[in-house]
Amino acid sequence: MKYLAAYLLLALAGNNTPSAEDIKSVLSAVGIDAEEERLQKLLAELEGKDLQELISEGSQKLASVPSGGAGGAAAAAPAAGGAAAEAPAEEKKEEAAEESDEDMGFGLFD
Repeated sequence: MKYLAAYLLLALAGNNTPSAEDIKSVLSAVGIDAEEERLQKLLAELEGKDLQELISEGSQKLASVPSGGAGGAAAAAPAAGGAAAEAPAEEKKEEAAEESDEDMGFGLFD
């Protein structure tokens, strides 16, 4: 990923065909030693391809990837728990009421 990031950074700066040495210089500027094998593999994969097309194709592929996370599992949990799931919510309300009584009605600006 760091090799691709350096390649894209160079392309953004106007160097449309960054060389291995260009990428190495960017990486060394932030203290990263480039692995020649990985660098050559990246350059071989990108050789002769239009960067804007690759970005567009990648964006389309990412759009089809589900990214819902664990939201569905959390929503299903109360249904399985029934009344037991409601009990902690009631306890929290009681604790909040107790905490509000502790200030004895005095506000910060009274």
